[in-house]
Amino acid sequence: MIYSKLQVLISIDELATMKVEEVIKIPKRKGGPMSLNPWQEAVTNLEAVAKQIGLDENLLKIIEKPDRVLEFKLVVKKDDGSYTVFTGFRSQHNNARGPYKGGIRFHPGVTKEEVMALSLWMTLKCAVVGIPYGGGKGGVIVDPHKLSPAELERLSRAYARAVAPIIGPDKDVPAPDVNTNAQIMAWMVDEYSHLKGELSLATFTGKPIEMGGSQGRTEATGRGGVDVLNSLAKYYKLSPKETTVAIQGFGNVGSWFATFAAQEGYKVVAVSDSRGTIYNPQGLDIEEVVKTKKEKGSVTGASGEKLGRDDVLSLDVDVLVPAALEGAINETNAEGIKAKYVIEMANGPTTVEAEKILLKKGVKVIPDVLANAGGVTVSYFEWVQNRQGYYWPKAEVFAKLEKIMAQAFDEMMAKVEEKGLTHRQAAYANALTKIAAAVKQRLS
Repeated sequence: MIYSKLQVLISIDELATMKVEEVIKIPKRKGGPMSLNPWQEAVTNLEAVAKQIGLDENLLKIIEKPDRVLEFKLVVKKDDGSYTVFTGFRSQHNNARGPYKGGIRFHPGVTKEEVMALSLWMTLKCAVVGIPYGGGKGGVIVDPHKLSPAELERLSRAYARAVAPIIGPDKDVPAPDVNTNAQIMAWMVDEYSHLKGELSLATFTGKPIEMGGSQGRTEATGRGGVDVLNSLAKYYKLSPKETTVAIQGFGNVGSWFATFAAQEGYKVVAVSDSRGTIYNPQGLDIEEVVKTKKEKGSVTGASGEKLGRDDVLSLDVDVLVPAALEGAINETNAEGIKAKYVIEMANGPTTVEAEKILLKKGVKVIPDVLANAGGVTVSYFEWVQNRQGYYWPKAEVFAKLEKIMAQAFDEMMAKVEEKGLTHRQAAYANALTKIAAAVKQRLS
């Protein structure tokens, strides 16, 4: 553990039975047009802001390294009776402000460096919006679409068993992420509860409503992003009906962002998925696009002009919303971006080098640690409701979420105005200040 005076997360006996890798070296950014290692990107941004705000180097060393990163094998029985071995990860970044918190993703591109970066961003994200969590993240290298429902359930339960010794309501609270959902969380909380011999709903969030899930959790990340869009429009005096929006990625986050943005009166003119982009300069019928995506598996069957998958990034719009995976905006395409504002709904969608290009062009980038924090905020609400045994209606959830997102946006803009920082630097500076204060208190 990094904090010698903090409560030990797991016992020596438990450590002896687990494969635990303590992270003792931080990879240095090598540079180059395609160096998209997310850990390098995360640390580069963190170190730059720490230097700008004069953060003590010893505190930075404590904050930037994950407390631990676990890598483990998951043996899963297939439907035909054979066995497959998958590699799983859990990165627990920092618990100075509260239990580790972060999703679990099932994706063939998962890497140790990715979950490390995502856990760091989660630490910052929780601090940005002021909820009492630290950052964690997990993943499995797998294409879940190649698994049967029964195989997916066995994999989910295997993951829950592997991390059971180090998670819990006061230790580490996982949630859904890419290619995981409420059903997978239900399997995991059921498996964990069997192991513990008691029902432990507050150990996982993003659960089905019937198993202690929160109203509004499914829509939360998209809803929170539109709350940020509303704050941005108010600050920069944008008229929603005259503000054009293009969204890259139409999964859960992108589709809900589009839905809420359209309901708020913004003109969503383009959305994309892995098969292409659909575009209408007069504004898309988002209800039709959502229905088409559900029925046909792609937005490209909806009404509108059909463009290439990546064309969405270079459209002449006011607001560009990357809502897919890391590194979507990079050195190869940043120069072609025409949007005035970028709202990062994916984690790490803009590389360090790409952001330099965007800033020179005058593009304002609202960082992921604020923009997509709606999901973890409503996960926090779910955790609170589980522990109280009292549940709130959706309107109350969204009202609480809006207040938190608007306050975090205002805090970021205050730092932008006061220090002349970029939006990312300002959000990071606010987060680092809160985290550093907690670390200092716990080490004193």
